[in-house]
Amino acid sequence: MKNWVVLTMSALALAGCQATPTEQQTAKIETKQEDKISPAPQIDTTPERVLLSPQLIAAEPVIEELTPQQEADVWERIRRQLSMPVPDEARITAQRNYYLKHPAYMNRVAERAAPFMHLIVAEIERRGLPLELALLPIVESAFDPFAYSHGQAAGVWQFIPGTARQYGLDINWWYDGRRDVYASTHAALDYLTDLNSRFDDWLHALAAYNSGGGRVNSAIRKNKRQGKATDFWSLDLPRETRAYVPKLLALADILKNQDTYQVSWLPIPNQPYLEVIETEAQIDLALAAEKSGLKLDQLHHYNSGYNRWATDPEGPHRLLLPRENAQQLKHWLATADSKDLVRWTRHKVQSGESLIVIAKQYQTTTQAIQQANSIRGHLIRAGDYLLIPAASRDLKEYNLSADQRLSATQSQQRGSYKITHEIATGDTFWDLSRKYNVNLRQLAKWNGMAPTDPLRPGRELVVWLTDDSQPSGVTRSIHYRVRSGDSLARIAQKFNVRIGDIEKWNQITRTKYLQPGQRLKLIVDVTRLGADS
Repeated sequence: MKNWVVLTMSALALAGCQATPTEQQTAKIETKQEDKISPAPQIDTTPERVLLSPQLIAAEPVIEELTPQQEADVWERIRRQLSMPVPDEARITAQRNYYLKHPAYMNRVAERAAPFMHLIVAEIERRGLPLELALLPIVESAFDPFAYSHGQAAGVWQFIPGTARQYGLDINWWYDGRRDVYASTHAALDYLTDLNSRFDDWLHALAAYNSGGGRVNSAIRKNKRQGKATDFWSLDLPRETRAYVPKLLALADILKNQDTYQVSWLPIPNQPYLEVIETEAQIDLALAAEKSGLKLDQLHHYNSGYNRWATDPEGPHRLLLPRENAQQLKHWLATADSKDLVRWTRHKVQSGESLIVIAKQYQTTTQAIQQANSIRGHLIRAGDYLLIPAASRDLKEYNLSADQRLSATQSQQRGSYKITHEIATGDTFWDLSRKYNVNLRQLAKWNGMAPTDPLRPGRELVVWLTDDSQPSGVTRSIHYRVRSGDSLARIAQKFNVRIGDIEKWNQITRTKYLQPGQRLKLIVDVTRLGADS
C-alpha cells in the first residue's frame, strides 16, 4: 500500500504543477467539504480512484486468512475451532482461577503433550468432533502416559480395564493398550462418540466418561421425577464429576480468551511429530532405538504401552517415532529379516525346569517360547534345546518397563525405613494397612497399585514406616545373617538396638526361634557400634 501512496502523491504533484488553485478557490473548496452540501456523486476526488489504472488495482495482493490447519501453533489451531459455550458458573470460575495461578504446571503439561497433540487434534477433526476434546487428557492425566489412578485407570485418557477391553484395548503381560497413546486416542474418541449419541449432549457425555453412563442416566431420571432441569449443572453427580466438566470448560475458556487473561501456553508446532511404523514381528525396543538413532528411554516414552523390553509377540507391531528417526528405522527394516528383530538365546533345558521357570528367567512368556519352538503343550524334557527370545541389553537398562518403573516407585523415600511383605493367600490392602498401621491408599501407591487391584500371592510389597525412637547418630540399614546360637537379645545387644525394634523391622516375634542363615534387617547407629560388631 505504501508504494501505491507514493504513486498517488507523485501524480498529484505533477497535476499541481499544471493547475495550482488560488487561496480563494481553496477556501471555497474547504467550505463545501465541511458543510457537506449536495455532494456530486459522479465526482470522486479520492486520489487512488483518480490516478490508479484498472491494471494496478487488479494487481493489488489479496491477503487470505489462514485456515486453522495452517496455523503455526497447534494451540491456535484448537483455539479457532472451540465451540462449546462456557456459562458464567462458579465451578468454572474456581477451576479457571486455579489454572491461571499455576502457569508453570500448564507449561509442564504442554511439554508432555507436545509429541502427541498433533495426532490427537487431527483425529478429532477427521471425525468432526468438538476440539475441546483435545484438552481432555489435561484433565484426565496431565498428559502423563504412565498415569495410574486409585480407580485402576491408566494412560493419558485414563481407561479402566473393563471399558478399555470393551473398546478394543488389550491388557496383558507384554502390552497395555491404555498407555498406548495412538490406540487409546482412537478408543477414547469412539467411547465419547457413543456417549454423545446416547445422551445427545456433550456435557452429559463428558460427565459419563468420568463417572459412567449409568450414573448420569440415574441423575437425569431423578431430576425428571422431581420436575427439575436435567442440564449438567442441575444434576446430582459425584463430587469429582461435578468438578470434571468445569475443568475442561475452564481450560477451553482460557485458551479461547488468552489475550483477555494475558496467558500463553508453551507453543507446540502445528505439524506431525510422530510417525507410525509397523514391524512384521516382535522387536526389541533397545534394538529399535539403536537403529532409529533414539535413546531407549525416548523411544519407550513414545511407546509407553509396552510393558517389557520388547513389543508384544502377538502384536500390535507398531511403533511411534519422530519422523526423522522413523525414516532411519524404516530403512533398516527394509533389509532386516523378522528373526533379526530380537536376540535369540539357545537354552538347554535342565532337570526340573518348566516353561514357566525358563520364561521368568529370560523375562518372556511361555506363549512366546512355545511359538518360537512350535511347542503345543507345556511338556519339555531335560537335555532339549529351546530358542528363547531375549533382551539385547541388561533388563535394568529398560527404565520404563513395568518392572523398572515399579522398582523406582517402591524405592522412593516415603518414611523412615521400609520393610517388605510377601503377599500370602487371603491378604488384602485393608488387612495389611491395619497390620502395619499405614494409610490404605498410600500403601497401594507405594507399590504402584490401586487399592482395588488384586494381590497375587508371592509378590512383594514395600511398606514404609516411621519410627520416632530411631537412634539419633549416623544410621544405616544393614542385613545381618543369623548364626548358630544367636538370639534376639544377643543380636540387640551386639548392635545396640532394642529387641522390640528388631521384631518390628522384620515382622517377627520373640516367641519364634531364629534359624541359622536367616536374614534380619537392622537399622543401627554406626557411631555406637562396638569394635567386635
